[in-house]
Amino acid sequence: MNMELSKEFTFEAAHRLPNLPADHKCSRLHGHSYKVKIEVSGPLDEQLGWVIDFGEIKTAWKELEDSLDHRYLNEIPGLENPTSEVLAVWIWDRLKGDLSGLLSAVGVHETCTSACTYRG
Repeated sequence: MNMELSKEFTFEAAHRLPNLPADHKCSRLHGHSYKVKIEVSGPLDEQLGWVIDFGEIKTAWKELEDSLDHRYLNEIPGLENPTSEVLAVWIWDRLKGDLSGLLSAVGVHETCTSACTYRG
């Protein structure tokens, strides 16, 4: 039996999108209250009754949270142009090893109405 589950996290950060025209609002320094949704899928462990302990997802996220929360994203290697899309791939690349091949998607909400999802 294959199951899907997710866990959401938040962080605050500033960024600017340097590749946009100077008159675009996102080329200026601004901040977001980001929400990240980490999705995993895999077989249900009949003995434990779960796919993965939610605590393992939280542990995998913690190191990334420390790198992202209350930071200027453009200063982080790999996030020089930190669009939601780039950020989702960056997060995926750092979580895929820790989540034992169960990682199925990373969603990034930079506002409550704007989001992207990367499925590797």
